Amino acid sequence: MTSATDPLPHPPVTAETPPPVPPLTPARRTPRWSLPALLAILVLAAVLYSWNLSSSSLNSFYSAAVYSGTKSWKAWFFGSLDAGNFLTVDKPPFALMVMSLSCRVFGYGTWQMMAPEIAAALGTIWILHASVKRVFGHAAAAIAALVLALTPITVAIDRDNNPDTVLVLLMVAGAALALRATRDGRLLPLIGSAVCFGLAFNTKMLQGYIALPAVFAVYLYASGLNWRKKAVNLALAAVALAVSSFWWATAVSLVPAGDRPYIGGSTDGSAWNLIMGYNGLGRVFGGEGNGGGGGGGGGTFAGTAGIGRMFNDVLGGQISWLIPFAGIALVAGLVRCGRAPRTDLPRAALVLWGGWLILHYLTFAMAEGTMHPYYTTALAPGIAALTGAGGVTLWRAFRGGDARWSWVLPAALAVTGIWAVVLLRRASGWNTWLWPAIAVLMVLGVLGLSVFRSGGSGTRARLLGVSLVAATVAALAGPTAYAASPAFGSSGGGMMGGTNPTAGPSTGRGLGGPGGGRGGFGGRGGFGGEMPGGTRQDGRANGGFPGGGELPRGGMPSGAPGGTSGGTTGGPSGRQGAAGRELPTGGGMGGGMGGADSRLIAYLEKHQDGATWLLAVSNSQSAGQLIISSGRPVISMWGFTGTDKAMTLAKLKELVKKSELHYIQLGGGGMGGGPGGGDNSLSQEISTWVKAHGTAVKASAYDGSGTTTRSESGAATRSDTSTIYRLDPSDVT
Repeated sequence: MTSATDPLPHPPVTAETPPPVPPLTPARRTPRWSLPALLAILVLAAVLYSWNLSSSSLNSFYSAAVYSGTKSWKAWFFGSLDAGNFLTVDKPPFALMVMSLSCRVFGYGTWQMMAPEIAAALGTIWILHASVKRVFGHAAAAIAALVLALTPITVAIDRDNNPDTVLVLLMVAGAALALRATRDGRLLPLIGSAVCFGLAFNTKMLQGYIALPAVFAVYLYASGLNWRKKAVNLALAAVALAVSSFWWATAVSLVPAGDRPYIGGSTDGSAWNLIMGYNGLGRVFGGEGNGGGGGGGGGTFAGTAGIGRMFNDVLGGQISWLIPFAGIALVAGLVRCGRAPRTDLPRAALVLWGGWLILHYLTFAMAEGTMHPYYTTALAPGIAALTGAGGVTLWRAFRGGDARWSWVLPAALAVTGIWAVVLLRRASGWNTWLWPAIAVLMVLGVLGLSVFRSGGSGTRARLLGVSLVAATVAALAGPTAYAASPAFGSSGGGMMGGTNPTAGPSTGRGLGGPGGGRGGFGGRGGFGGEMPGGTRQDGRANGGFPGGGELPRGGMPSGAPGGTSGGTTGGPSGRQGAAGRELPTGGGMGGGMGGADSRLIAYLEKHQDGATWLLAVSNSQSAGQLIISSGRPVISMWGFTGTDKAMTLAKLKELVKKSELHYIQLGGGGMGGGPGGGDNSLSQEISTWVKAHGTAVKASAYDGSGTTTRSESGAATRSDTSTIYRLDPSDVT
């Protein structure tokens, strides 16, 4: 069955004869409303992703790496956190490379950094629209584009400098090219698909491969080529995938360990370990620097692992609004395809996007390792494509005269409305008028569809159209309200921006047990929020960083140079850093991009004495904020999770002996491993040695009222506020 906006069917493709291209007949002309609708959706998305961006919180972890990439090509290639190239971030650098290049060309700042991210987000909408349009028509494409643009967690992450926005662009491009290769039988789109997935791998490693089984299955089954030709094409695509995936890890491994930075997130400083461990199986099974393992992990940020995780009170409002509708639409669409030929393109597309959704859903739902809410943005293209394609399919079935299908569309919309009410009622005190309005509108819409279904023209037909519009508005009102909150400040709480961006209000804990804590990330007592019994979500006792006291809400530990006692907030775009540099706002752990004490930074800069690094601190969040605030390299000794073994006592002595490092932070959150880490033999050994040989810097030294001191025994004395130690070559014995 075709309509004026449907692609015309064509015979199956064979290896000997390329597929015929239908002429541009009136049936294939683009409706006048199609392009304006797409442009309107892109404008809406651009506003949601960029409005008030200068005051939003960015992730200082990635901001520092982008800044370092503008100062050092070596840092740009490795993805180093600091321009001195001591430690990399815990991801491959492709997304950072793109942002750093933008900042090299236009200068370092919030907009310069975020322009490629926003462009990638808009590109994803455009590509999804084009892919759905070729198979299901313009109406389905417009719905898919709108749903993707309004997915709450997608809006939240597209306003942030995490790599997920670029990841989703590359995966959607890969899926769209694979579907084109399936339709046309040509090799080049298939190679392009493999390259896109390979670059996705170099953005977030194994997460970039989650949809690959669906892509492979669709091409293998639905392509019209003979089996020999398909096997040859897939072999060539596999080569392209391997090259585009592993070029960076191979290049890193060819550089001697002493000449490259420690690869953050790994246990041995190698990129291969990062692939298989922290960013590989560790995400699924826990351990390897991730939380969890043993059946109870993954609950730190997104609720307890389990099949219902996407619907819990942490993730539900971020991604689940249209999952029920997408599921019903997928099943109904496959049933409607019936006994279509093996090469039937609509069925192939449904299997592709359905497989995308199912594979991502199961991976994220069952993951025992680290699981942030914003990972679920990868589900959004599958949900959007199925909502658009399936929604149009259900509408045609509803209007087709077959009584067996007359109830499916109203039922799918009713389920969507009920779930929206459930999600909004969880958000106690937030826009309390919204859920009753959605309920009333959906009831009227569903009743209207049932009553006026037989309308062929005149008033009944118009009322049928009004009923469909009412139900559609009711289905999209909830996610739209959530999606608007990051840009227009109606969040009412939410989780921490930058490190753990989300949209809408904070809704508490996850399904089946503690999940997000109070706001998920910035709850009292540390990162996961407070758990019953006085323990945190990561299994450690409440009290924030080891050795550093309780972590204040939304901030770094009191006394840490990377934050203030209450957390910092981002200032206006382009504020002055401690060294007089124009710096973007943003934040990460401390809630502010560069929330360090400017007097301390000024003191460290004055007494840096030609050292490569300004300071060594325990974790990458503190280091990142200091890098942004000072514009100088800062060492993160234990990485993002606090488990990296980047710093050893021998390495510290070598740096001090060469006068490459003079200052190190202990206490106040600066030692003991950092978030998710804990005291370990390396940190204790270094702490003991520094206290025995270093000179403590009192707070009075950088507020103008005192100097550094040393005790009679030679051990550094500390006041309650002194956490910085000075080390010189003469201290190394």
